[in-house]
Amino acid sequence: MHPIFTLTGRLHPLLVHLPIGFLLMALLLRWISGSGRPRFAPLAAAVPFVLLLGVFSALMSCITGLLLSSAGEYDSGTVIFHMWMGIATTLVAALWYSQIKSGQTGRMTGYTGFVLLGLLLLTGHLGGSLTHGNDYLIGALSTADDQAPVPSRRPIADVQQAVAYTEIIQPILSAKCYNCHGPNRQKGKLRMDQATLLMQGGKNGPVIVAGKAGESELIKRVALPLEDEHHMSPKGKPQLTEHERALLSWWIGTGASFTGKVQDLAQTDKVRPILLSLQGNPIQQAGGENSDWPQEPVDPADEKSMTALRARGAVVLPIARNSHYVEVNFMNSPSITDRDIQLLLPLRRQLVSVKLGHTSISDASLETLASCLQIIRLKLDNTSITDKGLAMLGPLSRLKYINLVRTPVTATGVEHLKDLHALRAIYLYQTRVDKRQWPALQALFKGVQLDSGGYVVPTLPVDTQIVRMPRS
Repeated sequence: MHPIFTLTGRLHPLLVHLPIGFLLMALLLRWISGSGRPRFAPLAAAVPFVLLLGVFSALMSCITGLLLSSAGEYDSGTVIFHMWMGIATTLVAALWYSQIKSGQTGRMTGYTGFVLLGLLLLTGHLGGSLTHGNDYLIGALSTADDQAPVPSRRPIADVQQAVAYTEIIQPILSAKCYNCHGPNRQKGKLRMDQATLLMQGGKNGPVIVAGKAGESELIKRVALPLEDEHHMSPKGKPQLTEHERALLSWWIGTGASFTGKVQDLAQTDKVRPILLSLQGNPIQQAGGENSDWPQEPVDPADEKSMTALRARGAVVLPIARNSHYVEVNFMNSPSITDRDIQLLLPLRRQLVSVKLGHTSISDASLETLASCLQIIRLKLDNTSITDKGLAMLGPLSRLKYINLVRTPVTATGVEHLKDLHALRAIYLYQTRVDKRQWPALQALFKGVQLDSGGYVVPTLPVDTQIVRMPRS
C-alpha cells in the first residue's frame, strides 16, 4: 500500500469520534425539539445541518477505516463486522437526513432514528473491542467474583525444572507484546500468542532466528532507543525491563525451545542470577514481602566475610535498598560443602534468607544454620538433608518459609518444625511424606501452607503444535 494511503488510514481513530458526536447531537436535538415544549421548538432547525455533518464525517470514517483494515493489524472477523456496521450507520444516517430534510415527521422517521442509535452503539462497541479487547465493555459490568482471573506468572518453586517458554518467556510476551501482536490485533501482521505464528513472523519475515539472538529482529527492536519509531514496545506502552530483555536473548540464543526445561538450556553467568530471581514463593509474589523482613536496625555485615562467601561462588545481596540485612544464594553450586556453610556464621545477625538448593550439604549444615537466628527463608530443595537435620532447626523462631522439595525428609521430620510458630509455608513436593500422613500434618500445622506440588496445567492448542525451527 502506498504510504499516503497508510497515513490516511491511520487518521481513522481521530475521525471516528466526529460522526459519533454529530449523530448523537442530532438525535438529542430531534428529541428535545419534538418534546412539545415551545421554548425548544427552534432547535429543530439545527437538526438537518448537524445530521449532514454526521453523515459526511461517517463517510470519511468509513473510507479511512477501510484503508486502516487493509494493513491486517486487527482480528479479521471483528474488523469485517465493524466495517459493515459502520457502513450501515452511514447509510441509515443518510436516510434519516433525507427524511428530515423533506419534512417527514411520522413514525417512520422516529423508527429510523432508533435504528441509527442502535447502530451507533453497536459499531462503537465493536471499535472499542478491536482496540481494547472483546471484553472491554462487558468486563466493567462484572463483579470481582465472576471475572476471570488475570493471568500472571505462577510462583516457580524450582526454576531449573521450569519449562523455559511457558513459565518464563510467555508471561513476558503476554504482558508486553500481546496488546499489539495478540489475538485482537496483529501489528505488522505479527501474532505472538501462538508458537507457530511467533516463529512464522510478520509481513517483513521471521522475528526470531533460533540460536542467533543477535540476528533476531525481535531482539534488535527491543534494543533500539525508546525514541526510535521501530522500538518495541512502542513509546507510551509498558516497556521490557533489562532482565526481561536478557531472558528473551538467552531463550532465543539457546534455540528458542518451546518445550525445553531451564536445566536443559545453557546458562551464562549473566543469566543465571536472573533466572534465580524468578524462583520464589507465594508470600513473596503476593506483595507481602516487606512485612516478612525485620524492621529493627542492624549493623552492616562484615565485608571480609561477604568477600569470602563470594569467593566460594555465593551471591550476597541486601534484601532491600538501604538495608543491612542480606540474602545468601549459592546458585546451585554442587561444590558447596558443609565446611563452606561455616562462612555464614559471621553474618548471623544480618542473614535473613539462605538459598542452598542443588548443593552437596548434609544435616551438619543445618546445625550451623540453627545458630543464625534471623533466618526467615530457607531453601533446601534438591539436597540430601534428612529428618535428623530438620530436628536441629528448633532455634529458628523467625523462620517463615522452608523449601524441602525433592529431599528425603518424611512426615516425622516435618513434625519437628511444629513449634516454629512463625511458619507460613512448607514446600514438600516429591519428598517421602506419605499421602496417608498428609491429613495429620495439615491438622498439626494449622494456618501453614503445606504445598505438595502436583499442579494441573490445562493443555492449550499451542502445546500440541509442531514447530519447525529454521535451519541455521
